[in-house]
This record gives sequence, structure tokens and C-alpha cells, in this order.
Amino acid sequence: MKFLTLISVGIALSCATASAEESYKPSVKVKRILQTTTTTSGDPIRYPNVDDPEVQSLIVEIPAGGETGWHTHPVPAYAYILAGTIEVDSEGGEKRFFKAGDSFAEMVNHRHNGRVVGDETVKILMIVTGQKGIAFSTRTAAPE
Repeated sequence: MKFLTLISVGIALSCATASAEESYKPSVKVKRILQTTTTTSGDPIRYPNVDDPEVQSLIVEIPAGGETGWHTHPVPAYAYILAGTIEVDSEGGEKRFFKAGDSFAEMVNHRHNGRVVGDETVKILMIVTGQKGIAFSTRTAAPE
């Protein structure tokens, strides 16, 4: 009897781990754009433990020749590049390039600056998981 119980539990667990895409009707199309356990700086994803949680969806536009300026994100944010190409310089000198169709988890509490590459305005869809009344981005000085 214990053997049958173990088999039943195993089947239930394997069904529970099926992908979310399988839970919709076949006519529904799902395209995964990001699945990660780390931010772009390599730090593990950590959910904020806050008293007044808030989720924001934002479209950020940076014109050709523009840049974000050095900043940090005090809370987790997730980005999807809708248009253009951006070069992100990180404190410590690492550079990363993201183009339309790329998605990533923003680095938290690491200084970085985004600069548009090319002549196209960069458009970014950002999803921010933070706290009501707390800015998702904080301007900082450039690293020395």
C-alpha cells in the first residue's frame, strides 16, 4: 500500500511541475521571454519583503544618442526590449548589449548606465516589484 501511495505522490508531483503553457487551451500561444534565477549581475533573484507591495508596468523610452545616467534599482525589475539596442555599463567595467526581443532581470543595488546604440529610440517594457511610494530607480554618481 505504501508503494502505491508513493507512486501516486510521484505522479501528482510530476503533473504539478508541468509548464504553465500546458494549462491553457491549445489555441492559446505562450512565448516565454525570460526564465532566470539571477540578475544580469549574477546575483540571485530575491523578492522584496515589504509592508506595502506594489507592481508597476512601465514603458521606458530613451532617444537615439541618449543614456539613462548612472543609477541603481533598490527593488527587482524585469526588462523586455521592444525596440532598439542598448549598451549597459556596470560598475566594475562590464558591458552588456541588449537588443529588441531580449529580456533580463535588472541588477539590484549595482550602479549601471544604459546608452543607446544606433539611431533608433530604445523602448523597454519594465515590470517592477517594489514598495508603494519608493522609486524603482535612484540616480547615483558614476563609479571612479
